[in-house]
Amino acid sequence: MNTAIILDHLRTHGAPLTLSRSGVVTWDDAEFHRAAHAADPEGYVLTALVPGVHPGQRARVLLQTLLSSRADLPEPTRAILDKATRALLFGLPPADVITVLLTVRRRRANHKHVTRAIATFVLDHPDAELLIAARRPALRDCLEHALGKNTARACLRQILDGTIDSPELHRKLLRFTANPARALERVRQLYAPGTHGVPVLTEPIAPLEPIREREPIVTVTNRGDIAATLVHLYRGGPAGELGPALAGYVADTVRGLPRLNGHIALVLDTSESMRGYGDREWALLSQAEALRLTLAEVCTQLTVIEVGAAQTSATDLAGGVLDALEVGVVPLNSTALGSPDLVVVVTDGYENQLPGDLARVAATLPSIGISTPIVLCQALFTGSDDRTLRDPAPALPHTAFWHQDDFAPLLPWLFARTPGGADWIRTATHRYLDARPEGATR
Repeated sequence: MNTAIILDHLRTHGAPLTLSRSGVVTWDDAEFHRAAHAADPEGYVLTALVPGVHPGQRARVLLQTLLSSRADLPEPTRAILDKATRALLFGLPPADVITVLLTVRRRRANHKHVTRAIATFVLDHPDAELLIAARRPALRDCLEHALGKNTARACLRQILDGTIDSPELHRKLLRFTANPARALERVRQLYAPGTHGVPVLTEPIAPLEPIREREPIVTVTNRGDIAATLVHLYRGGPAGELGPALAGYVADTVRGLPRLNGHIALVLDTSESMRGYGDREWALLSQAEALRLTLAEVCTQLTVIEVGAAQTSATDLAGGVLDALEVGVVPLNSTALGSPDLVVVVTDGYENQLPGDLARVAATLPSIGISTPIVLCQALFTGSDDRTLRDPAPALPHTAFWHQDDFAPLLPWLFARTPGGADWIRTATHRYLDARPEGATR
């Protein structure tokens, strides 16, 4: 299945995964997930780790990954699935994970990787005591499903009898935990008398994406370090000091990211409206330029076509797209020739030369044999800007960005539409998993 289709679905289909008391799972896109997993189990679960994916979709991916057999998969793929599963177990809100594990129990999935996943979550979660207090019956049922009801209760009897050094207890229970002493105590808690109903924790113990701290008031200089530095440069600040700082901020942004083996054409709106005025002067243009600098570091070939002639003429987005599609354009950082794999239009949405022309051109290109994907990226001042009257091509795939933090989900969304995008996402998420701490401790 196409990586871009999977990623778009995971980003936009936000209905929560729910399990009723009668055991009915609300999973309206189950067939989509089954097909995506069957096509490429590893690529499917790694796509769920991409920034910007909806938490409800990550829960679905975890569920599908647990339900599916791994009998025919090679050992390296199984290892990646195990690492990704662990990241999802501790990177999702605990209530979502418990819903997934209860669904697995209802479906009677008894694969070995299910046993490992349930035991890991119940026994090794750093806040297991709080989770047990909130959802004791649910977690006890999950553990009994993983180990077998009789086996789990036999382990409890050995723990209560004090025979905790027996090989049998290790084989049946303790081999699934990184901290046997703590696991023994949690098994006792699962079967201890008491009530449940304490509010369950809502925050993941090891979030898959960093929690962003934002200023209460948005200005032109608190939308990321790259854009802020550019604003100071545009205002006439000392280039000798700001230039090296700018290069350093760009390097920090792309650190750890792989290079995309492909050719991106960037149609960059530099019109007067992108410059802005008053308190918002340079806000949009600096953010668009920050994206260009980032793409230049990550892409092997980047062509930039400016429209709007640096704030002096009308915005001709359609003309820029046609220029980008011309065969033989020389990329700025390469001597190679060729058509782009993707055309990215970056604009504030105002098309003041032949309004609607971009939409008409985009609709006509496939009929004359041009299949190069074209996407629209809209620069905003804040994430709450009204874009109702600023959509020059509603039929094109589109997204918006206003802060440097938005580049993390934006880059994979763009690259997924190129021939090398699936490999780029796979490499980037492999690096993410390798850098992620194996233990889920605070």
